[in-house]
Amino acid sequence: MREQAIFYHAGCPVCIAAEQQMDNAIDAARYDVEIVHPGEGKSRIGEAESFGATSVPAPVIDGQPFHINFGAAIADLK
Repeated sequence: MREQAIFYHAGCPVCIAAEQQMDNAIDAARYDVEIVHPGEGKSRIGEAESFGATSVPAPVIDGQPFHINFGAAIADLK
């Protein structure tokens, strides 16, 4: 069974570039990656915050957020 990774992003150019890099970097044999755009699905903002994500793009792998660049603050997506 593969583990879940979630990639939160806002759809901005920084986020899209990070998503493309993540596609190349993550072990697809180990992880199922779900792409979540909290600005379109506001119900997922609290979830992102519960993992400790404070900005996007932010992949969450094994329950840990990784802030790889600054595209938008989570607060701005509310």
